[in-house]
Amino acid sequence: MKNNFMNKLNAFSVLYAEDEEGIRNNIEEILRHLFKEVSTAKNASDAYKKYIQNKPDLIITDIKMGNETGIDLIKKIRETDSKTRVIVTSAHTDLDYLLEATQLHLIKYIVKPITNDKLMEALESFIKSFDDNKIYNLNENWVFNSSKSVVSNGTEDFILTKKEAIFLKLLITKNRVISYEELENAICDDDSILTSNAMRLFVKNLRKKLPDNFLKNMQGIGYYYNTKTSESN
Repeated sequence: MKNNFMNKLNAFSVLYAEDEEGIRNNIEEILRHLFKEVSTAKNASDAYKKYIQNKPDLIITDIKMGNETGIDLIKKIRETDSKTRVIVTSAHTDLDYLLEATQLHLIKYIVKPITNDKLMEALESFIKSFDDNKIYNLNENWVFNSSKSVVSNGTEDFILTKKEAIFLKLLITKNRVISYEELENAICDDDSILTSNAMRLFVKNLRKKLPDNFLKNMQGIGYYYNTKTSESN
């Protein structure tokens, strides 16, 4: 379970905003061991610029940063973006802060000091905020994010076509051999036909984006995935 959790985190990017340099450096070091990409900011203005540049999957921000606040940052982001996940950190437990933060659709509110347990709990909430059927572990290093149609091995992302994503999700969720007919029905509309050559080319291209020996063929029947190289959620 822990390996699955860490594997899933490694498919995402994070932006961390904190004005206290010591805290920022310490948490950044932890995050770099967990996430695919990490960017940091020392104030809300800097954080918004980094958000625009990097479009992170998760933002972790302190509430009080000099004359600026993380609340203002999130409000500005929420004007056009309701999907990016946000975790707030603060030394304050003031009810007004909590109520205002709650209205901004946060994943978690961490009261400082930020301990490893508090951070991990918040990051688990981040992973759980995605539907269980959207993130799949292909093996100990590879993840399929079906919401983004991306397969990642932690260092490289492979963008799937719409048809490739449909087939891969079908393959994993059914957890059995998918017949040639099922494959054709899943990825073709009523007016199109998938010839044998086209099917082989489709699978050949998909294999290039998956772990070695993951996608297997049962001659004359269909395709299945190699359970020896994969892990269940």
